[in-house]
Amino acid sequence: MEAEGRMSPRVFRLWEAIRIVPEKWREAAFGDPGGGFWVVAIIGRKALWYNDIEDGFNCSSYYVVGTLAEYWCNQDGLEVAVQNLLSTLDAGVDPALRLGLPVTGPYLPE
Repeated sequence: MEAEGRMSPRVFRLWEAIRIVPEKWREAAFGDPGGGFWVVAIIGRKALWYNDIEDGFNCSSYYVVGTLAEYWCNQDGLEVAVQNLLSTLDAGVDPALRLGLPVTGPYLPE
């Protein structure tokens, strides 16, 4: 996997510890049309998942296994998402900028 080759040794060790065989999890806001999103890693109450709508990885809370509690539309590479998790473990604060729900309507440039 190309993303693994871009990971530092520390990030790769975390990835190896938290990765799972990808499985589809439900997400109520935008996941139903595609049958959910692919979760690729779990740590505590966080699931790292691939958003095929936005083509990127996100980390969301979950309360019930199999259901994501949050929708994010980040377009992070896997190595960036895992690095953000490692930074959260190191500093106790999530450094990731979370991009929220899409806004409907016409684009209004500034």
